[in-house]
Amino acid sequence: MINPNSPWMTFPALEALPGFAHRFTLRHPDIDVDDERAVVVERLWDWHRSQAQELGFEGTTLCIAEQVHGPEVAVVTAPTSAAIAGTDGIISNVPGLVIGIYVADCCAVYLADPRSGAFGIVHSGKKGSELGITTQAIEKMQQHFGTAPADLHIQLSPCIRPPAYEIDFAAQIRQQALAAGVPAAQIHDTGLCTSLDLHRFYSYRMEKGRTGRMLALLGRTA
Repeated sequence: MINPNSPWMTFPALEALPGFAHRFTLRHPDIDVDDERAVVVERLWDWHRSQAQELGFEGTTLCIAEQVHGPEVAVVTAPTSAAIAGTDGIISNVPGLVIGIYVADCCAVYLADPRSGAFGIVHSGKKGSELGITTQAIEKMQQHFGTAPADLHIQLSPCIRPPAYEIDFAAQIRQQALAAGVPAAQIHDTGLCTSLDLHRFYSYRMEKGRTGRMLALLGRTA
């Protein structure tokens, strides 16, 4: 849900799950993002970290991935002080830990299992979707945490979509989740296209690479 007076949004399907906290940051009205990725991520970092703290997580428990547009998903059992190299997704089951994934047209795919307490987020754009990163995350959650796909709840963030972009990777992500055994009723998508609302979202394509990043946050509170 988007509150027009708030620079972040939440998703009803995730809000309904006990034991988790989440947030999806939107465009910050006052931070200049007309620059390269590393520069704008640094400018946004203090504000993004404060969002995790507002959810009830200490700043040192925020784990992020390097994000190289690949299929690798890291299993995290303790906080890390640096971005996890070579990965585009993180899964965990640790209470008090929060995961962050950056997007600006790509999709942040939230995964939460209220039965086992496992959770994760993956960065799935053109490449990640082609390489099946959502499938990888589900398989790793099964392997490491005993997650049954029938227990998973999946939420797709706002992302770029046709006709603004030639590939419908949101549809690919949904199909991957269905093929893995996640019930259709537990796969949720806002349908929002990041390219159509630059007042709320950053769009890599529309702003020709010189833009900020939304941060998808998901953590286990108990």
